[in-house]
Amino acid sequence: MIFPRSLEVWKLGKVNYLEALKLQEKLVCDRKAYKIPDTLLSLQHPPTYTLGKRRTDHNLLIPVPELEKIGAELHYTQRGGDITYHGPHQAILYPIISLRDIGLGARKYVEKLELTMIDMASQYGVKACAGKKCETGVWVGDRKIGAIGVRISSGITSHGLAFNVDPDLDYFKHIVPCGIADKEVTSLRRETGMGALIFHGNKAYKKELHMLNSKAIRILTSLYRTFTALRGFGTLMSDSWLKKRTGALDGRIIL
Repeated sequence: MIFPRSLEVWKLGKVNYLEALKLQEKLVCDRKAYKIPDTLLSLQHPPTYTLGKRRTDHNLLIPVPELEKIGAELHYTQRGGDITYHGPHQAILYPIISLRDIGLGARKYVEKLELTMIDMASQYGVKACAGKKCETGVWVGDRKIGAIGVRISSGITSHGLAFNVDPDLDYFKHIVPCGIADKEVTSLRRETGMGALIFHGNKAYKKELHMLNSKAIRILTSLYRTFTALRGFGTLMSDSWLKKRTGALDGRIIL
């Protein structure tokens, strides 16, 4: 089935990393077969370290048997990049989209992911920029605030970005993030003081995290919409249409 140009967004909440990986693999197969439209997964993971294809095991600084003591898992993946951390209070987006259908190359696609995080940071008064050569992700000065690791198979993307809203930064002390030594990792909270007086269990704090994750989705869908319009697919959806058409279906939000 050939779908009209559209983007389906699934808000999944906290999902075990392996479960999310299996879901991505299934969606990639379905997208290759034109069984589904382009899809965006929005989720969080329990504390998890993942190693990409450029991995070097010595960038994991904690013995594997001790991971259980800090409540973390370790998984090897086929995404690009080295080692990174995924955990609660990150905005994680996994686009499952056909780059071939919209004529977008791998480099330009990564730039779109970078722009998503740069734009998101700017909405909170934080000036971020893409990393220099060999410094992947998005940075605030010499401090990394967002990571990117993608896989592209037959033109279909998976994996994606992780933006640090307010994760436990101590987890990053056990790795050399993305294989880049002597660089700090930061978060939106650290850069802005956001929620300094708000406890994690507070409803207002949870609402702010939800709003920020929604902003990330909106920014990326806006970039997607703009590019597909330039490619002759027409405008996908207006912001007002987005607000009217959000509705739950089996844990998904359909835009």
